[in-house]
Amino acid sequence: MREFEDEFRKKGARLAAVGLGDSSYARFFREKTGIKFPLLIDEKREAYKTVGLKHASLLHLLRRDNMKARKRAQAAGHKQHRLGKDPLQLGGSFVFAPGNKDLFVHVSETFGDNASPTDMLAAIG
Repeated sequence: MREFEDEFRKKGARLAAVGLGDSSYARFFREKTGIKFPLLIDEKREAYKTVGLKHASLLHLLRRDNMKARKRAQAAGHKQHRLGKDPLQLGGSFVFAPGNKDLFVHVSETFGDNASPTDMLAAIG
């Protein structure tokens, strides 16, 4: 997402990330990823539960789509650093608008199942 932050800003949107770790892990994550947008901490997984994010099992590691995503990430130079508080928690991507509107919702089905930033930008209009 950090590569698309300027495009989101041009459309009047702002980015934020939510993570499970504590402030120490958040600092580590920010340093390793280079993100500049806000990184919020949800140690109790309240936001994760509220939006219905899923939880993986170890069998997800064997899924073909996960293996493909892992190879793409490695080819792009990404590395698995430190594991977070709950490494089996799956993520999601959302675009919210004023008036309690959900413009875009993507709930990850497995590791590496991330929303396309261009699809998220298109949802903004």
